[in-house]
Amino acid sequence: MPHISTARLCLSTISIHDAAFYLQLLNEPSWHQFIGDRGIRTLEDAQTAIINGPVDMQNRLGFSLYIVKLKDSATPIGLCGLLKRDYLEDADLGYAFLPQYWGQGFAFEAATGVVKYAKEVLNMPRLLATTDLNNQTSMQLLNKLNFKLIKTLSLHKELKLFALEL
Repeated sequence: MPHISTARLCLSTISIHDAAFYLQLLNEPSWHQFIGDRGIRTLEDAQTAIINGPVDMQNRLGFSLYIVKLKDSATPIGLCGLLKRDYLEDADLGYAFLPQYWGQGFAFEAATGVVKYAKEVLNMPRLLATTDLNNQTSMQLLNKLNFKLIKTLSLHKELKLFALEL
């Protein structure tokens, strides 16, 4: 299983042992606003979603969403990793953090580690990223990571699609 380490963070494949954190993050108002309500309301729902989502993707594709923990305390603070969505040609960089960890550079640090992993370990030629039209903070992060806006997608809602050549 992959392990990505940065100056302040450790990223690793999420497991059912992280279900309480996963449940908390997926029920944050910001997750519902910008990503969507996944209907995960119980610890059992979270465990099932982890097994059928990131764990399955990791086993099938060799990448997934990773849990992001602070190095010094092993406190989980967010998710950051790669997803393969049916409607996109290439892997998609995804991230979400608990609000109390926003504005401290953690998302940029974690995403930089994931981009490096995608390029150097997975040998991916390109990454994509999508964001809600109203998520200015996410768009700023993607710009800081050198992703370029490609177009707007119309799916269940409109999303901005970004790409980064690796």
